[in-house]
Amino acid sequence: MNANFTGLFGLIHLALVVWAAVSILGSGASQGEKVLWILLVLVFPVVGLIIWLVAGPKKT
Repeated sequence: MNANFTGLFGLIHLALVVWAAVSILGSGASQGEKVLWILLVLVFPVVGLIIWLVAGPKKT
């Protein structure tokens, strides 16, 4: 049971990271800012996603 629960959260997290990366790449930010945002989301998975949701670049 515990492995299934952890696997479900892993899949949800992966989907959120992919969604964030696609949204970052489609934003109006400069190339350097895009790279920094994606690195933040990848290096600090949970905190990076929260920071990106609050303060990340928005689509234009």
